[in-house]
Amino acid sequence: MHPTSHDAALMRTRLALPLLFAATLSSCLAGPHQLRRTVDDWDHRLYVQSPWLDAGLWVVPVMPVAWVVAAVGDFLVADAAAFWLDDAWDGAGTGYRFLAVEAPDGHVDSLLRERSGWTRSER
Repeated sequence: MHPTSHDAALMRTRLALPLLFAATLSSCLAGPHQLRRTVDDWDHRLYVQSPWLDAGLWVVPVMPVAWVVAAVGDFLVADAAAFWLDDAWDGAGTGYRFLAVEAPDGHVDSLLRERSGWTRSER
């Protein structure tokens, strides 16, 4: 029995649809991650203000749950909207401005900064 052109077209469609779906969803993995980074800002500010309270919220587990909820929200809504409604068409990504937090005990730098290190702390 030889495949007909209808069978070949059906097979191509069955292959193309999952690939298109995967490509569409993979775009939701990229983006400004506004919700996740807002949780990061909250965690950062709280840690600077009270390391013990922040640690407790990681153990309880308020922070991990907030991070998961934010990640799902970013994936399903925020990152998809940023990518498909703006960034994909102009070729430039949307940035995220992190919350400025006064750190009385010093700070560590991003490892992406020039001359940064694991334990570099400035007061």
